[in-house]
Amino acid sequence: MLIELENSPFSAWVRGESLWGWAFMVTVHTLATAVVIGLIFVITLRLLGLFETIPYTSLKRLFPVLWVALVLEFATGFVLWATKPTRYTADGAFLLKLLFVIVGIALIVYLNGTMKREAASWEAAGAVSSNGAKYVAPTLLVWCVVLVFARLTAMLGSI
Repeated sequence: MLIELENSPFSAWVRGESLWGWAFMVTVHTLATAVVIGLIFVITLRLLGLFETIPYTSLKRLFPVLWVALVLEFATGFVLWATKPTRYTADGAFLLKLLFVIVGIALIVYLNGTMKREAASWEAAGAVSSNGAKYVAPTLLVWCVVLVFARLTAMLGSI
């Protein structure tokens, strides 16, 4: 089944029959990744005490953009994966990236829910509660690891 997907006309088009297929998908995937990781950095660094001029309640407005970027990242990532599924399913860096993306999304869901419930009280208190703070550093770390494994996947190939 993976070989059929890899040899499909669409995969061949993206992989190289089109001048713009691969370039377009990689560009959108990279931009979506930059938005996701950039917003994660802004949110988590604010929750760690930086950017004090940004109200905690304002951070909630970043999550819809984050979710849209994640959807774009998954859509383009699937298309890129479909061009070489046999290679990617055997690539340790890719599989680790996928694992950390899943963990990262779970942490984002937790932070989003916590912020919806507690951001107003953080604003009043002037600090993040311990409940809100306990997953901030792991979220930042996980997404940094995702970025490293994404680059390893692109640069090293199958490891």
